[in-house]
Amino acid sequence: MPRRRQPTARQARLGTELLKLREAAGLKGREAAALLGTDAARLSQIESGVGGVSEDTVRRLAANYSCADTELIEALVAMATDRSRGWWEEYRGELPNAFLDLAELEHHCSYRLDVEFLHVPGLFQTQDYARAVFSYRVPELPDADLERRVRHRMARKVIIEEPAPVPYEGVIHEAALRIRVGNRAEAGAQLASILELSEADHITVRVIPFDLDGFAGATNSMMYVGGVVPKLDTVVRDAPQGAGFIDSEAQLGAFRTLFRKVEAVSLDPQRSRDFIHRLAKEL
Repeated sequence: MPRRRQPTARQARLGTELLKLREAAGLKGREAAALLGTDAARLSQIESGVGGVSEDTVRRLAANYSCADTELIEALVAMATDRSRGWWEEYRGELPNAFLDLAELEHHCSYRLDVEFLHVPGLFQTQDYARAVFSYRVPELPDADLERRVRHRMARKVIIEEPAPVPYEGVIHEAALRIRVGNRAEAGAQLASILELSEADHITVRVIPFDLDGFAGATNSMMYVGGVVPKLDTVVRDAPQGAGFIDSEAQLGAFRTLFRKVEAVSLDPQRSRDFIHRLAKEL
């Protein structure tokens, strides 16, 4: 297979998971390559995501590594053999790769969890809200680039829309609901949109109010993306240089615990809807 110049996050993740299996088996790269009948350089390309890998090679590697997790193996095979081109490909070369990687990650997810303290979660944002967020960027984006980002963000909502939505839970701090990213009318429309989405059976909205005692978790914003198997879960966190993808088992376990802690202190779904209703009436 030809060498890739720039693997996607999904391609790199496949390589990372194969590397984890090799390390768990206690094999050095040259040892694993010899079992495969290739050289260490070729195996290194596979593990970095630069080199493609076939279904047969994935299965042979799993066997050589004594991996008995059949669900994980099948998931890795699916990642290796997927040649589909998703809707996000129309933005390739027009938006940073991190935007496309996030859309691809969500396309293959089994569920989504969000915790936000200062902004409404991206999957809940209206066009006006998203446009206001992207307009605040320094230096300012050209109008065409700004509108591409807005369209891309709106297109990502496909995972929570019919006909095949995934379960989604968003925990939102009162600060994010009160901050007027746009004007008063846009703020009202944004709250109304959240309320409408919260009526769907597969969507859960929870609110953390300002007056909650003993809450010290306001730095734990996260996008948690459930994989087809738990070992393929991913946490996405914003950073100045772009989105960061976290996939180590230890960190994923820590973020799952943090989400449960935040979820436990938030208002239940009905009280959360009532809370948002009250905020909307204040506008």
